[in-house]
Amino acid sequence: MSSPRYLCIALLLGLITIPGHATSPGVVAATSEAASPRVIFETSAGHFEAELFQEEAPVTVDNFLDYVDAGFFDGLIFHRVIGNFMIQTGGYTADMRLRQPKANIINESVGGPSNRRGTLAMARQDYPHSANAQFFINVRDNERLDAQRSRPGYAVFGRVVSGMDVVDAISVVPTGVRDRMGDVPLQDVVIHQVRRADPG
Repeated sequence: MSSPRYLCIALLLGLITIPGHATSPGVVAATSEAASPRVIFETSAGHFEAELFQEEAPVTVDNFLDYVDAGFFDGLIFHRVIGNFMIQTGGYTADMRLRQPKANIINESVGGPSNRRGTLAMARQDYPHSANAQFFINVRDNERLDAQRSRPGYAVFGRVVSGMDVVDAISVVPTGVRDRMGDVPLQDVVIHQVRRADPG
């Protein structure tokens, strides 16, 4: 039961979790860059574009862009899809192998944007500062995932600005159990590429 492949979402508690690691990597910060960068997701279901909240979540955005620039997300699948809730990616290849992330980052949810429909937020374990590469897109307003006063929630770092119909289509694909993980699309929804949008 300690395998890093197992991913659990406790819907009643509003938890979006990521696999554990035998050794917890250190928490790192990142340097900020130009405000409001955008990225384009090219997937087997179509493409969509997201604006990143550089000002509100600078560490999270810089971490995400590091993964984008490294091509980390290319070839991964949406491995957890729950209709009327969220779609999650950033971890697994089509053969259900976990792609090893880099160090964890600090949680920027306190005082940050709300988990509203169309927003991107970081998945994590129970420990608030355990997010690294996995993230999800809210397909409805999920304010229960927000920070509660000083208690961290799930850090929002961007929002879909075009192609939300593609996200909605992914959210209703048939799912089942694969490799002892639930809510996995029965037909792979693959991220072909995530890239920065051309400025202007």
